[in-house]
Order: sequence, then structure tokens, then C-alpha cells
Amino acid sequence: MSALQLGDTIPNFTLPSVSGGDFSFLAHQQEHKSWHLIIFFRGAWCPVCVQDLKDLEENKPFFEGKNVHLITISTDQLDNLKQMADEHDLSFPVLADEELTALKALDVFYHGDDAPYEDHGAHGEPAYFLVDENGKLLYQQKQTSPFGRPDSTELRKIVQYIRKNLQAK
Repeated sequence: MSALQLGDTIPNFTLPSVSGGDFSFLAHQQEHKSWHLIIFFRGAWCPVCVQDLKDLEENKPFFEGKNVHLITISTDQLDNLKQMADEHDLSFPVLADEELTALKALDVFYHGDDAPYEDHGAHGEPAYFLVDENGKLLYQQKQTSPFGRPDSTELRKIVQYIRKNLQAK
């Protein structure tokens, strides 16, 4: 699949959720006519990712106040993600993409066995997608390694900046 461009409609995905059942992005979007911040993280084994998720939980009221729903995705196993989400009382969707469905659909980098360096085995790398209420891509950032990802403060700034400067169409 080719890389997404700003303004493109992101593809739908349906993934298992740590809260049970399957999570359909399209169904969630139709139910919640809001922006969505979709965040890919490496896995429950990644201490930086876990800290980032805890920070997102602390900042969830800010995002909700801006009408932005948080959705997080990892290629880690559902059981590992469930244990982590329960341990840290994460209240936003945490989804398992073990089959790499969403990762491939959104062209997120994958650190596979063919990667040029060893790094905790095969896993998806961090990526961020801000999507408007119609599923149009407003912002994306994809990493090829664990470094350079925006923290909660930067994500807050990004949401505020885009909301303030969004052109009427």
C-alpha cells in the first residue's frame, strides 16, 4: 500500500481489544463524531511505551476536552497488552494487531527479522495519526526506531495547532 497523504481517508480496521471483543474504527468513528488520535506503540515490554501510555491516560481529559478520542495499537500479543492495560488502569482502547492488519493498512514501520539491527525481536514501531471526524488524515508521524516520538505535551500542542489553523473546506 502506498503511504497516506494529508487529507486522505484512512482505511478502516477491526482489531481485538483488551476490553474484550473486536474494535472497529469505522463503527467507533460513526458513534463518536470526533477527531481520533491513533497511536501505535512497540509493546507491553517497552518501558518507554508504557510510560507514554500512562502519560496519555493522565492527559486524557485534555484530549476529550478537545473532542479527540485516543486509540492505541500494538503488534504485541493481546494477553500481554491486557495485563499491561489492567496494571496501569488504561481507559482508552488498547488494541492488538498481531496479524499486522492496521500496521500494513497505515504503512507503519515494522521491525522484522530482516531489520538491519537487533531490537527486541519483531514488532511495530511508534506511529501517530490524527484523523478528523470524517476519517481524513490531519497529521502523521512514523518512526523507524523508538526515538523521536512525540510525548503527551507535544501531542497536545499538535492538536491545538491543527485545530487553530485548520482550513475550512
